[in-house]
Amino acid sequence: MNLNDLERKGYIKKLPVDMKKVEDSLNLSKRDINVARSVLKENCDWAFTIAYNAMLQAMRALMFSQGYRPTGSNQHISVIRFAELFLIKEDVIIMDRMRRKRHATTYDTAGTISKKEAENAVERAEKIVREIERQLRR
Repeated sequence: MNLNDLERKGYIKKLPVDMKKVEDSLNLSKRDINVARSVLKENCDWAFTIAYNAMLQAMRALMFSQGYRPTGSNQHISVIRFAELFLIKEDVIIMDRMRRKRHATTYDTAGTISKKEAENAVERAEKIVREIERQLRR
């Protein structure tokens, strides 16, 4: 799949590049990593969820830098499909698994995320945000 396919299938929509949106989304991702780290001791579910949001916001920053935004009712999936074009497969798979697990822990069942899983989520979010920052500097 490529950008044209994603646009044709309704995952993304073309828009003018807006560096303010890029910067705002990247700042949200960094804020979320800091908050996720601070919440780790108190609530693993929320630390995990916030770490996922950090990755989501960083990916949105990359989307905005390329002149796209997610569309449709499943925008998290749109972001994941876009990520497939810019991140290594392992990171996309983990991000998608986190998306599903975040949904379950947010809407269905509390206490499903272990301390180790939350710590790994925060570390993965930091890694993905760094990678996206690297791509944005190009």
